[in-house]
Amino acid sequence: MTRWIARTAWLLPILLVGLSLHQTKVAYDLHATKLQGTDATATVQEVHASNRTQVTYDYVSIQVPMPDGSTLTRDRLSLPHGIVPALKGRETLSVRVAPEKSPAVVVTEAINTTPVVDTQMRIAGINALMSFGAALLFGIAVWFWNRSLRRGGDPAERGVTEPDPDHPARKIVRT
Repeated sequence: MTRWIARTAWLLPILLVGLSLHQTKVAYDLHATKLQGTDATATVQEVHASNRTQVTYDYVSIQVPMPDGSTLTRDRLSLPHGIVPALKGRETLSVRVAPEKSPAVVVTEAINTTPVVDTQMRIAGINALMSFGAALLFGIAVWFWNRSLRRGGDPAERGVTEPDPDHPARKIVRT
């Protein structure tokens, strides 16, 4: 049973590598939309900032007029919790739009001289690095655990041929 659990433990580092790759792709997609998108000014429909820092789901709903005359609407465009309060009270936001990309809209409005999209890319990059570091640490630990089991067997079963009749746990205490 211990060996089966040790082999199954490889799922955790694999999951963390997958999470790292996902966050890397998110950062790349944000960067691609920022570079290849066209500048536009979005009208703010709603800004929602959660009052609970434990459960943060902060977003902004915007409408972006497109060059062809259509309007691109993004409802509940998620943004980092620390940025959304700075966007409250604004009627328009600077954005970059690339309808063929995912995400199609990134907010380039500057908060303290840093565009929102740069903050989002930085957060995704940091998440990717932390996930990759955790995958390495857990991977090394699982590798050593599996190697130990392969070389010496289960430590709970090493050197035990029969129960020890003199072990204190086998003594019956009578009062």
